[in-house]
Amino acid sequence: MRFVITGEWSRNRLLQTIIVLYCVYVALLWVTNGLLYFQKMSLAPSSVVHYYLGSEEQFLQPRSYQGLLEMSHFHLFAMGMLLLVMTHLMLFVPLSGRVRAWLIAFPFASALLDEGSGWGVRFADPIFAWTKVLGFVSLQASLAALVGLSLWAVFRRPGASDRG
Repeated sequence: MRFVITGEWSRNRLLQTIIVLYCVYVALLWVTNGLLYFQKMSLAPSSVVHYYLGSEEQFLQPRSYQGLLEMSHFHLFAMGMLLLVMTHLMLFVPLSGRVRAWLIAFPFASALLDEGSGWGVRFADPIFAWTKVLGFVSLQASLAALVGLSLWAVFRRPGASDRG
């Protein structure tokens, strides 16, 4: 926080380098996340239903309770840490407080929707396939926005119009 208060954010090249390199890693995560999703499913809710409930014609077994639990255990921790760091960077971006609040809350909500909707498809109702697609698209869009805005904040020229 000292970097925000003192204005060192825009002058500390080492801090900027760390943020840029972290954003590169998150961008690679973003790409692999999309590739993994589309390896298993598409944006069609029927493909989500087949992935979670199984499909005889595609020789897919339904996702097991233990398999979903293990995946959620890892994802909840990893996604929480990722979003903690990425949304924390929004504190440095010169945008209104309301916009920053949305940029912080929306990714967390999207990640929970993405993770929880698979459970919904498997154990509640196939209608949750729509929320899985919505959660995935929202999460990907959120991550792209967080990376883009973080990089913009690093490379922009500070000006008198900055809003804190």
